[in-house]
Parts: sequence; structure tokens; C-alpha cells
Amino acid sequence: MNPLPSLDVLKTFIVVAERLNFTHAARHMHLTQGAVSRQIAGLERHLGCALFIRQARGLELTEQGAALLAPLQQALGQIDATLALAARRTGTLRVKCPTCAMRWLLPRIMQLQNQHPEIDIALTTSFSHGVNFASEHFDAAVIFGRPENKRIQATPLFDEILTPVCIPALWTAPDADVARLVDKTLLHPTRDRRDWLLWLKTAGCDVAPLTKAQHFDTLDLAMTAALQGYGIAMGDLCLLEFDLEARRLTAPFPLCIQSGASYYLIHPEQKVLSPSLTLFKHWLEREARESRQRLARNLGSAKVVSMAK
Repeated sequence: MNPLPSLDVLKTFIVVAERLNFTHAARHMHLTQGAVSRQIAGLERHLGCALFIRQARGLELTEQGAALLAPLQQALGQIDATLALAARRTGTLRVKCPTCAMRWLLPRIMQLQNQHPEIDIALTTSFSHGVNFASEHFDAAVIFGRPENKRIQATPLFDEILTPVCIPALWTAPDADVARLVDKTLLHPTRDRRDWLLWLKTAGCDVAPLTKAQHFDTLDLAMTAALQGYGIAMGDLCLLEFDLEARRLTAPFPLCIQSGASYYLIHPEQKVLSPSLTLFKHWLEREARESRQRLARNLGSAKVVSMAK
């Protein structure tokens, strides 16, 4: 029996079916258009039928796709309602987090729960960077990028600071010469290579070196590949804090780019926060402050170039 498609893939189908446009769906889910297209293509292969008719002006549901939409909307709605009811009964704090931020968040949640066993935190990860509190039953979320909804309370955690990273064995050169990248495999967290291209341009290279490359859909996947020794990834210093301190990874170049994007803890606006959410919020604020302070000390003589507008 074939395994069932993941809930993330089914949710992607619903978002695409409601908008009939890959670009609009990708923007809503904070994913690349390519990632959304691949999820839909994988679901179609799994089901053995086309769900959409690709047209120049957008998409149209096939007969099979139209028949699938309403039952899935109802089923996922029931799942969300059931989980929400269970969480209310147990006093569970429901938190959503993008996969990339798990490197920073998970160790801190485990420490919080060890010190406060009375708090039950249900952590859900997703490739998407956004959350819709009206349709998703979460109490809080860690997101990448400031929310535009004015009814959302946002607490800044840390900025994205990018620099190349790799395992120490992969960079044994005595200096940080960018030209040495020519024989290395570059791990790109996006298909358009924008992070690497931005860093290389800032480093004085007008074009990317003629080198091998691998492309990923998320920063987390690229950083994981770097940890496995497959190449040099563009990494976020805050997310890789523990890996750099433990010397599992090294950052061979002094040049770092502050992209202008940040991570936030968000929750619906409310007059009185629950005790568990209040503790969780204060805990993350303190952890983020200490993390920023350690990063500032560790950067030392590094050159940090801000791209914030």
C-alpha cells in the first residue's frame, strides 16, 4: 500500500486549487514557485492523474482535481478543529515553525520544558514561512519576515546574517581567497542563486565562479548538505550558532551580509496572554538577546555589510 501524501502537500494542493495560480499560491505559502510545482507534480504522480490543466493565463482544475478539493478542505478542516479542541483540553501551547529555524528553536524549547515541566509545547514544522491564525490552530509561530497583519503582535528575535560555511576539512586553505571557490561545490538555498550571487558581488566578484553547484528549496536543506560535507553553503550565522561553536562547521570568510530580513515570534493580538504563552515569549526574547550578544562577540573582526533598506 502506497504511503499517504503528507499534510503539507495536501494543503499545498488546496491553496493552489483555491487560487488557480502557482505564483500566487507560492507567495501565500512563502515558498518558491518551483517548490509548489514540484509538490503538485508529486501528488499527481502519486494519484496517477492530472489535477490541473496548465494554461497560459493560469490553471484550471481537472475533473479529478475538482472532485478532490471539497473533501480535502472538509477533512483538513476537521483535523484542525480536532487538534484545536485537544490542545484546549490539555493546555498545550501550539507553535508553528519553519524547518530552517528549528536549529535555533528546538534546543531552546527542550531547555524550557526541562525547567518548566508544567508547560506542554506542541511544535509543528513546515516548509512555509507564514501562518494564518484564522485557519490554522496555532497559539504562536516563529516566522521569517515581518507580518503585515496589524492584528498580529510581532517580537523580533534575530536578523539573517549570511556567509559561506562548510565542514573544516573542506577548507584547509591558509587564507580566505574567494578565487579558491572555483574548485568547490556551491550549495544554493534557492534555485535563482540569489544569496550566493549577492555575497559574491559584495566580495568583489561580478559573476559566480565556474564551479559545481547543487540547488535546494530551503536554506535548511543547503545547510544540512554542508554539514554532511557535500559542499559550501550560504549559511545563517544565528541558525548555525551551535554548529559553529562545536566546530562542526567553519565560516572561512570574514565577509558577512545582513540581508535585511529577520525572524519574529508572532501571535494573535490579545489583551491578556495565557501564562504559558507569556513564559514562552519572555523565554525566547531572553534567548534571542543572548544569542545576538554572542554573535556580536564571535563576529570579532568580521566585515558585516547591511543590505537593509
